[in-house]
Amino acid sequence: MTRQSIALLLLALLAVAAAPARAAGGYGPMDPVRIDVGNTAALQRGARNFVNYCLGCHSAEYVRYNRLAVDLQISEAQLTDNLMVAAERPHDTMRVAMRPADAQRWFGQPPPDLSLIARSKGTTYLYNFLRSFYVDESRPAGVNNKNLTGTSMPHVLWELQGLQRPVYEERDGREEFVRFEQVTPGLLSAEEYDGFVRDLVTFLAYIGEPMQLERQRLGTLVIAFLLVFGLFAWLLKQEIWKDVK
Repeated sequence: MTRQSIALLLLALLAVAAAPARAAGGYGPMDPVRIDVGNTAALQRGARNFVNYCLGCHSAEYVRYNRLAVDLQISEAQLTDNLMVAAERPHDTMRVAMRPADAQRWFGQPPPDLSLIARSKGTTYLYNFLRSFYVDESRPAGVNNKNLTGTSMPHVLWELQGLQRPVYEERDGREEFVRFEQVTPGLLSAEEYDGFVRDLVTFLAYIGEPMQLERQRLGTLVIAFLLVFGLFAWLLKQEIWKDVK
């Protein structure tokens, strides 16, 4: 292998090693969030939030309503009255009535399906994204987003959060983002809005893998079985080899 080939190989390895760091830090500092998909009350609130504020534009085509009823521990009547606003049968998936052509004309591109968005982007990103809209008159919807500059998504939760603007300070000869400043108040306090978003993200994390709680339960049982089996195997080995010096 020539020196040039070795140099190219090293550059490629460095690029691969640096890629995760760029992906993780490309959006700047983010507030951490603790998501518990085992919290049934949070899932129920998150499903309500998703249906009321997201399902008008975003589908979740890999999720069926009847599966929600089982996992969220709600009755079929509650499912029909509160969640099935755009469906006719409990076994329907969570689709939207908006036509892709209309979405393309209104937003510039069809809103993505959110079934796997939590697995794709991560819950920390989604939590911070929904809290980072700010007033920007240059944008068609009048808002922009600190974590996704140039987003075509309007701030559908603006009535709850209110409107805010970013505050920058000059540091080392350049402007750096410091915080958001409230322009108009929302219907919810900052703490209440954060809880609203956390519940919504919890629901998105659940629909990304509805079987995750069952998988974790089975994993715990398997580990417990292996530990017990290992103990009996060790005792059997001790019994068989007790007379061997």
